[in-house]
Amino acid sequence: MTLSEYIIRRNGVPMGSSKSLRNNLHRSFGAKNFATFWNFWNPIFGYYLGQKIFKPLKTYFTPAIALVMTFIFCGLLHDTVTTLFRGSISLFFTLWFLLMGLIVLLTTYLKQDLSHKNWMSRAFVNLAIILVTFSITKLLYNFIEAS
Repeated sequence: MTLSEYIIRRNGVPMGSSKSLRNNLHRSFGAKNFATFWNFWNPIFGYYLGQKIFKPLKTYFTPAIALVMTFIFCGLLHDTVTTLFRGSISLFFTLWFLLMGLIVLLTTYLKQDLSHKNWMSRAFVNLAIILVTFSITKLLYNFIEAS
């Protein structure tokens, strides 16, 4: 599948469409579970993470481990950018993405399915997971920095 095909599949509109952002936010936050949230979130980045990181890792590791390693890699990329701007090393995003990857595994294992709920309820749950994992990461990161 090409990047263009992937974006149409995820957003329902071609790359560069004026409806891309709206569709991205609507589909990701309204996803039936947290794993599906990530299928819709940032389709361009997701396409390359899937093709260049997740798929190759799956040849050496179980899909669950490959998934968590992909989240860690994504966090490291975010930390690299913030480190360049801040001028000091930070692993905040790596920790945050690790937690979110573990939540993806947990919600998948628990077969979370909010498809019977309205969009607002699904969006609330997906956003709450992001905010809770962010808060936990902030607490852990502050604890680690203080040590």
